[in-house]
Amino acid sequence: MSSWILVIDDDTANLKMASRILSGEKLRVSCLKSGEDALRFLKGNRPDIILLDVHMPGMDGFETIEAIREDEATADIPVIFLTADDDSATETRGLKAGAMDFIKKPFVPEVLLLRVKHTIDLIRLQTNLAHEVEEKTQEVTAQHKRLDRISMQIVTALSGAIDAKDTYTNGHSTRVADYSRMIAKRAGFSKEEQRDIYMMGLLHDVGKIGVPDAIINKTAKLTDEEFAVIKTHPVMGEKILKNITEFPKLMTGARWHHERYDGRGYPDGIAGEEIPVEARIIAVADSYDAMSSRRSYRDVLPQAQVRAEVEKGRGTQFDPVFADIMLTMIDDDKDYEMREK
Repeated sequence: MSSWILVIDDDTANLKMASRILSGEKLRVSCLKSGEDALRFLKGNRPDIILLDVHMPGMDGFETIEAIREDEATADIPVIFLTADDDSATETRGLKAGAMDFIKKPFVPEVLLLRVKHTIDLIRLQTNLAHEVEEKTQEVTAQHKRLDRISMQIVTALSGAIDAKDTYTNGHSTRVADYSRMIAKRAGFSKEEQRDIYMMGLLHDVGKIGVPDAIINKTAKLTDEEFAVIKTHPVMGEKILKNITEFPKLMTGARWHHERYDGRGYPDGIAGEEIPVEARIIAVADSYDAMSSRRSYRDVLPQAQVRAEVEKGRGTQFDPVFADIMLTMIDDDKDYEMREK
């Protein structure tokens, strides 16, 4: 079944071009010329994606997306803004209003198609994974087997989807999960507890599914507004995972992996042992992997520099117990194998 795209733009030429480009890919396309027409249309219709012009007479794009988000029936429809503007203020305002992405005008056909197709694929992946998790969780409940091999496969697939959003950190979730399990093992946790922490580590960044690719893959320094969007991912991650009732603690790493031992982290600013122990472990593993992996702006950091940063954060950013374990792991890793290859 083809996806349904609603294009809203007051320029007839833009509507015709977008329709021609998308229809050529066998996508179903509907075109409207105003925000007011769109809201009336959405009363009885539900497209898969909305392409929305920013500047229109009457209701502009910002007013239109606000109305779309206020209606429960349309609030979750992905919106991609269309704009000829080339300033960060428009982009920031759009992202804060709930836009998933931006497409510059005049359209480059290949870019328009790729952005729309990427959004379609992400929506389908999220939907399929949500259904899969629900179905498999019901099976586990019925069989009294909590998060067995099948659920691990689902979690692994979901973590892969998370990492695929970031051009520069593929494999990050798996490495964080591995390091977290290693720390837990050295700290004396049971095999079951190690497995739980591993799964929490795999999904610690699941909330980034809700962060626009334009921000995640930005190579320049983030603006304060963009960083504020990034900082929403722990709360978003909790919302995604909290309904998996067979494993209520699964959201622990997602919600609290950016808390600091000294209380200066986010989203809740809790400190010390107020932070769940699993999150304290994942926080060390996450920071370690961030330093020992490539980024758009640098290569893998030297092992000595990574060690120095972990030691520097002991008792402030990190729980000193788990920081000490990580320092021992670094010292044991003579050939610097614990890093992105």
